[in-house]
Amino acid sequence: MVMASATRTNRATRTPAPGRHPSSPASLWHSSVGKKAVMAVSGLVMLAYLVAHMLGNLKVFFGPDDINGYAHWLRTIGEPFLQHGWFLWLARLVLLAAVLAHGTAAYQLSRRDLRARPVKYVHRRPRATYATRTMRWGGVILGLFVVWHVLDLTTLTVNPAAEEGHPYQNIVASFSTWYSGAVYCLAMLALGLHVRHGFWSAAQTLGVNNPRRDRALKLGANALALLLTAGFLSVPVAVMTGLVR
Repeated sequence: MVMASATRTNRATRTPAPGRHPSSPASLWHSSVGKKAVMAVSGLVMLAYLVAHMLGNLKVFFGPDDINGYAHWLRTIGEPFLQHGWFLWLARLVLLAAVLAHGTAAYQLSRRDLRARPVKYVHRRPRATYATRTMRWGGVILGLFVVWHVLDLTTLTVNPAAEEGHPYQNIVASFSTWYSGAVYCLAMLALGLHVRHGFWSAAQTLGVNNPRRDRALKLGANALALLLTAGFLSVPVAVMTGLVR
């Protein structure tokens, strides 16, 4: 009995092997808490980009000179320290890293959840199930939309009427087709739901929420989702209704 007790004590107090650190980035990534933290931080990076992107898009209402000039200015940020267009490419790389980290963590957490619960619950929690399904399928829809959006307004591959260096004309050309407008509107609705739930989840993961802040955080999530959705939708709707032409 004494030997068994001593063995258990030694195991419990055993120090990690050299080179192995429980709090290392790799260990953090392999934990569910770490993956959720990665999702929260990468989500906030993407959210900051979305706010800036929406504000830039709204320049379409001020005419071609305004938004075309804005697009040119983006390519000159950091000059002469940075070469022409480098800032834009650096921003794209950061955004790509955030998207990959967010998507990978979400997929792995989803698979981990399914392995931990191979048999469906007899009594589901409707709100939790709805939120989970919305986030998962919303993420898939947004991922597919990003590919379409890049091909449409960045590489101009699927926008035959586009002109290099003329974003105003490219936006009008894209949303003048019903299918492009429909794809964009559907994606922005999915984005609104994703932001609404994601902002609240990020606040919980990062420990920002508490009983006194919960109401304000939920209102903030709803307001932010509504403003982003309305702002992004206003551009294709304006083109399709002839307000912007």
